[in-house]
Amino acid sequence: MSIPKIPNYELPTHTDFPENKTDWDIDPKRAVLLVHDMQEYFVNFYQADKSPICDVIENIQQLKSSAKAQGIPVVYTAQPANQDPKDRALLTDFWGTGLDDQFTNVIAELAPQNDDIQYTKWRYSAFKRTPLLDYMRENNKDQLIICGIYGHIGILATALDAFMMDVKPFLIADAMADFTKDDHEFAMKYIASRCGNVKPLTLAIDEIQSHQHEKVPTNNLTLESMQQDIAEILLVPLEEVELDENLTFLGLDSIRAMALHEKWLKQGANVAFKELIKTVTLKDWWQTISEQNTVEGELV
Repeated sequence: MSIPKIPNYELPTHTDFPENKTDWDIDPKRAVLLVHDMQEYFVNFYQADKSPICDVIENIQQLKSSAKAQGIPVVYTAQPANQDPKDRALLTDFWGTGLDDQFTNVIAELAPQNDDIQYTKWRYSAFKRTPLLDYMRENNKDQLIICGIYGHIGILATALDAFMMDVKPFLIADAMADFTKDDHEFAMKYIASRCGNVKPLTLAIDEIQSHQHEKVPTNNLTLESMQQDIAEILLVPLEEVELDENLTFLGLDSIRAMALHEKWLKQGANVAFKELIKTVTLKDWWQTISEQNTVEGELV
């Protein structure tokens, strides 16, 4: 049996979220973000420009940007190609022989950065035959923020394993995709009631950023420094980055926008990525950051 063709479906909204049995909050000092199995092979079973996958990719981008700005380590899992039958073992009976060597990379939109961690995935759970638990214990981490695919299989197994090893799993349910909406809701309900805490993206980001005043410096971000950052990342002369210039015309894309957002958060900005990208000019960005900055001190 191989993975079936996955139908389009809308991600659950807040009204669809199950009630959590726990009242856990995300603490960036104790958390690790897991981007689970977002490989080309698995993502290709979805229609790229339709929900859920197009929305999930965007939501994971925002989640990762916020996490990295607060120093949360990011871990990726990915299954290897051409697995030896002894390694694949019983998975063969359910899913066939596995991936070939053409589509094993994490999708370009979520490609790991140099400081991210990548583990080879051998079983449903991200803890099986990987150093994940050892890494978390060595670094005093006991919270695992989970996003990716597929909800009722690897993500659910990972959450159960985390719970049974005294790691609090947090499922970001609108940064997750599954085979069907029913499977998606099953994973949410099981985790919320049996082994973890289920959150929408907006709440997860709010909790991550609520600790921002504890680590970000203030007074380091200026309009001029932002202009310089934009020119450098877009590889254009400084004078081309005019206040009212539409930055997409200069080559801005979501990956570069996220990189800028991460840098500015560390310099004292206090704005969510989704708020920043509602506009695409330096003038509007500076105004948005100035209005929403609430950390100690003021931008000058």
